[in-house]
Amino acid sequence: MLPLLAFEGLCRVCDWGRPALHDDPFVGFQSVRPLFVLSDDGMQYEVPKFRQVYFCAESFPARKPANAYRIFCLGGSTVQGRPFAIETSFTSWLEISLRAAQPEINWDVVNCGGVSYASYRLLPIMQEVLACEPDLIILCTGHNEFLESRTFEHLAARGEVVNHAIAVASRLRTFTLIREQYLRARGQSSDAPREGRPLLPTEVDALLDYRNGLEDYRRDETWRNGVIGQFQYNLAALVRTAQEAGVPILVVNPVSNLRDCPPFKSLHRDDLTAQEQAEWEALCSEADRHLDREHLDRPAAIDCLEQACRIDPQYAATFYRLGHCYLEAHRNDEALQMFERARDLDICPPRILPPMNAAIFEVARDTGTPLFDAQALFESHSRDGIVGDQWLLDHVHPSIDGHQLLADALADKLVEMRIVSPAPDWPEVRQARYQEHLESLPDLYFLKGMQRLEALQRWSQGRGVKLRDGSQK
Repeated sequence: MLPLLAFEGLCRVCDWGRPALHDDPFVGFQSVRPLFVLSDDGMQYEVPKFRQVYFCAESFPARKPANAYRIFCLGGSTVQGRPFAIETSFTSWLEISLRAAQPEINWDVVNCGGVSYASYRLLPIMQEVLACEPDLIILCTGHNEFLESRTFEHLAARGEVVNHAIAVASRLRTFTLIREQYLRARGQSSDAPREGRPLLPTEVDALLDYRNGLEDYRRDETWRNGVIGQFQYNLAALVRTAQEAGVPILVVNPVSNLRDCPPFKSLHRDDLTAQEQAEWEALCSEADRHLDREHLDRPAAIDCLEQACRIDPQYAATFYRLGHCYLEAHRNDEALQMFERARDLDICPPRILPPMNAAIFEVARDTGTPLFDAQALFESHSRDGIVGDQWLLDHVHPSIDGHQLLADALADKLVEMRIVSPAPDWPEVRQARYQEHLESLPDLYFLKGMQRLEALQRWSQGRGVKLRDGSQK
């Protein structure tokens, strides 16, 4: 093995055989466009107009100042600050906070949050920003993995053992070089997408963007497991790519709304008989009567809903209703279990699932990567320890106060990592700067944010406006 290990080391020193986008065993892209382009005067890198459908306008100096500390934040719309925008995202609050902590450093926090962007769409962005002299990468991803349609038959056909072996081998520069030589010998380009992989469009094509988009979601454990496996692979690849470039990375475990977000779609179990469904419907109706304000009998309603859950342990919405009954009865631990069960059973999961949370902790532990647990942060500041609309505007998007809470905690994490050495008056100065920034935003900014929130709510109900012919209605 020594010659192989020596050659692998040589490849890394000389940067030979770097794994590229086409090495992803799960998906390929029809094309990849840069997120940042050089401005006409050559002074800035900026997000071009054609990419501002999914990203906000953002820029940073082409020539990095000597006293600058540059942080790139990668993720989806929660990073971007939706339903508002970058101006009230945690990235802006973090930059304000860091400048208040150490004004002698030119802190530059660059927002790379893309609407509906999943982990596999962040891989090319990661490779791009690593060439832009970053000092730190903050990665917050996991909510958008189920939004785009793709298949995993090519992985199922190979088998779990072969897939695992290829995933491990693909991390080796030696493997990449051997494969490139093999493809050249066969007259194939190493940049061509691998045969059998689904090709995704250049930009996001979310199922919920279309009218009646919820109808495309069905109970499919094979597909769900494939999505989870793809996320685990992508997360490890993102962290590994940053580490191989010598750039520190901080991974965030994202926050989800459990208390005040019902499941997007519920389906009865496949083998539910007509008699069982009639019993289930009768129990749910009886629970409604017991929850009527004039005839409130919460214990009786709980008993009905518990029976309904036993009849159909796969219908997500019933567990969500039971969770709220438990909460009203001050049975908080049981309420949390029901809310989690409702999330896990959601046929259309727009929130990160527990195996993906586990993957974040596992990758962070195995690679020695610093981790920040946003879910735990929000739980510690929420009523009954269950995250709801106290801090989140919908299923995953924090309010402006929520983004400030996250930014403050991330700044504390950077202090813990010895990246920041704050001045004694940091909290007071930071709060004053926050207020100045908030007051500088026009009323139209907040109005547009609330309009986007209404659109997000319609989107989550499957009321998208796109038609399959490409038009909108």
